[in-house]
Amino acid sequence: MTYGLIADIGGTNARFALAPIKSTAHALRLDESEIIEVKLLDCKQYENISDAIEFYFSQLPEQYERPVHGCLAIACPTENDWIQMTNHTWAFSVKELKKMFNFKTLSFINDYHALANSILFLDDKKLHKVGGDESQHGKPMVVTGPGTGLGLGALVFDNIHPITVCTEGGHSSFAPDSKLELEILSFLMDKFGRVSNERLISGQGLENVYEALTFIRNGVATRLSAPEISKAALDKADPICEEALEVFCSVLGTFAGDAALMYGAKGGIFIAGGIIPRFLEYFEKSQFRAKFENKARFAAYNAEIPVFVILDKQPGLLGSAAVLNYQAH
Repeated sequence: MTYGLIADIGGTNARFALAPIKSTAHALRLDESEIIEVKLLDCKQYENISDAIEFYFSQLPEQYERPVHGCLAIACPTENDWIQMTNHTWAFSVKELKKMFNFKTLSFINDYHALANSILFLDDKKLHKVGGDESQHGKPMVVTGPGTGLGLGALVFDNIHPITVCTEGGHSSFAPDSKLELEILSFLMDKFGRVSNERLISGQGLENVYEALTFIRNGVATRLSAPEISKAALDKADPICEEALEVFCSVLGTFAGDAALMYGAKGGIFIAGGIIPRFLEYFEKSQFRAKFENKARFAAYNAEIPVFVILDKQPGLLGSAAVLNYQAH
């Protein structure tokens, strides 16, 4: 079996692994068990991506040859040879990296490009449904979700294989949906100027929401870390933390609902990222679904669309493995 290098590189952690390159990509079948030698690296421990790749290769058992094909998902735009991560310090040339490690083929794809391509291969047991009807076969599917940042990608379909729609939709402008959200927007505009959805729907976004609420409620802006806010909210130990987490879920609902309308996502909306699975029970009871469906004349349209929270720990690797095979044929 020939293996290629795959990765899922975020602003905090980088997962590297090996994935099989199959004889054909037509009607591709992939199982998570086929992804081997998975290693989770802390990005802060490596000055640049080449150091991280070299360390990963040094840890491979002797029976595996160094891969000469690679498809790496990374949390930033990937259209150009020079790649600069949005939420981390790594910056590099793909051509130079390819030459350094003697790759025959090496591609970088946006992390949500990979996540979108993972959807078709996820075990149903790794998906938690939050409202809506059943997914409609062959209809567009959208993946989004908060993590270090906010991503957005989609799959549309032709007769051969899925087509990925890569976006930077997380950086679209935040549109408030209530008077309180208008006040939060005003605070964040004073701080940032333009306010994107990522400024509210991400780890740092939750911190921004809390800071805005402390100013609105107390007149003094105070900042806490996202884990501190979540814990205090779930423990019901701080009413402003509770309010911040509710606003966070509500704004995510509005954003996901807008994405459903824009893509006609009758195939479903898939929530990725490491944040929501940490408080899934709370999330189900939050205003997320109500805001997702709160689309006036198109409320019934969105009410049909299912939302799934991805519980799989490494969907980005699965998607990278799929794209690796698509690109190899």
